[in-house]
Amino acid sequence: MKTLALANQKGGVGKTTTAINLGAALGALEKRVLVVDCDPQGNASRGLGCSGEAPNLYDVLVGEAAPRDVVKATGFPFLDVLPTDRDLVALEVELAGEADWQPALRRALEPVLSAYDFVLIDCPPSLGHLTIMALTAAEGLLVPLQCEYFALEGISELMATLERVRESVNPQLKIAGIVFTMFDHRTNLARDVVAETREHFGARVCDTIIPRNVRLAEAPSHGMPILQYDIKSRGAQAYLELATEVLRRGE
Repeated sequence: MKTLALANQKGGVGKTTTAINLGAALGALEKRVLVVDCDPQGNASRGLGCSGEAPNLYDVLVGEAAPRDVVKATGFPFLDVLPTDRDLVALEVELAGEADWQPALRRALEPVLSAYDFVLIDCPPSLGHLTIMALTAAEGLLVPLQCEYFALEGISELMATLERVRESVNPQLKIAGIVFTMFDHRTNLARDVVAETREHFGARVCDTIIPRNVRLAEAPSHGMPILQYDIKSRGAQAYLELATEVLRRGE
């Protein structure tokens, strides 16, 4: 699976952190990676040093810019970003009532897909139009899951959305994996969430677990992935392990 949507309707579960740092880790393994920021908050763009860029993803989706003119190099080897900003909020309104809006992102990305080994789409914390477009464009769904009860509770709704997208517009969409984030080994709750999720989803749960890590939380404020900010940190090593696992799962 080359194009992965990182989605979970719950906010604060590590979607953007995973998009940025999995992308960088795949880049460190010499895979060409494009991170597509599909969240109007633009956190992935800022986390890769591309805040306030224009034109951006909104301009691509409305046909006012070509994707190759919008993609920016991040300064990290093999890693590019297609940035966004709050203009993308307007797209939800503009799409209302339009026919055939679901494949808009897939069509927009087609001209640049051949230039990359992986495309990672960072979705907003909702199951609205933008997330549906991302799932329509993707071959796989990667679900970052915080080790807390409410995060686990919401995953069933995400799986229901996945099935609706499969049935209507993208029958090839698969679950690429569920990856635990912000894991605190000191709490019984975190261990219970991991055990319950593994019991229910089996092999679809990634072996790699991303720990709660201060350096990982600091990196976005410097506009850097963790491998650039502190490659020796536990967070950096965890994302390198996740990248290796993603490659292995794709074989």
